Amino acid sequence: MRAMQITALGAPLREARLPRPEPGADEVLLRVHACGVNFADTLMQAGRYQEKHLLPFTPGMEVCGTVESVGPGVEHPAPGTRVACYAGRGGLAEHLVAPARLCVPVPAAMPDVEAAGFLIAYGTSHLALDHRARLRPGETLLVLGAAGGVGLTAVEIGRLMGARVIASARGAARLRVAEAAGAHHLIDAGEDLRAAVRALGGADVVYDPVGGAAFAAALRATRPGGRLLPLGFASGEVPQIPANILLVKNLTVHGIYWGAYATLAPEVMTGSIATLLQWYAEGRLKPHVSHVLPLAQANEALDLLRERRATGKVVVQVA
Repeated sequence: MRAMQITALGAPLREARLPRPEPGADEVLLRVHACGVNFADTLMQAGRYQEKHLLPFTPGMEVCGTVESVGPGVEHPAPGTRVACYAGRGGLAEHLVAPARLCVPVPAAMPDVEAAGFLIAYGTSHLALDHRARLRPGETLLVLGAAGGVGLTAVEIGRLMGARVIASARGAARLRVAEAAGAHHLIDAGEDLRAAVRALGGADVVYDPVGGAAFAAALRATRPGGRLLPLGFASGEVPQIPANILLVKNLTVHGIYWGAYATLAPEVMTGSIATLLQWYAEGRLKPHVSHVLPLAQANEALDLLRERRATGKVVVQVA
């Protein structure tokens, strides 16, 4: 099978020909149709992701594919079932072996490219806003990086949950994408974020995949009793949180690493995914995929994320 691999940290992916894997106990073999790429894949490529893998390895955290065969002990999903799967790695290849429990049948009406980029972005935002922050109708949600893969889903889900959504993104074109997803107020990332959010009355919940100076500004624009959700550091800077501000304003910071729920609390993850797929089936979620590239152009797909030239999801079409 063809696969795009990381053979050296900091170097471009290289195409390789590998033996087709075979599923073991409780595993399935997927014929990969499409792979959603994520900012975490760029961190893996640079050797800066929290999970380390031995070289060489195939990145690609989430896929849509069809079950070709199953290993011992697998009853569901059956061969022939089209599924979305959070595999953690291995998706930028024609075949992938994954735990059966991480595969979710997708609606027949959901295209491969939407299914491939659905789980991580929507799953992260739903768990962050619903399970962690307990966002309530009428509250104000500030979304940083609001036109990116996870940020755009946070805008959409926050609106569905009844919040007033403030979206921060860089440039008019990206802000228009956030507005189309449901944002009530728009702030260009080049503005004074603290002043702009305060002028709108402050934020009850801050959703932050950016980190750095944006987090510091948002922290100071959060209302007393507010909640902050650091879930990524696309700026390259991990913020240091002054505890005295948390104390004085009675703020709560909720870390959110969606992938950990697959082992720490799988029932929470599966319940969230079921809710999201129901919302999709009802037409309440409309995934935004800005770029679809072939497997041979996986490096270009990662560059789109690294250089922040994409909005919503970037997907690699495998077959």
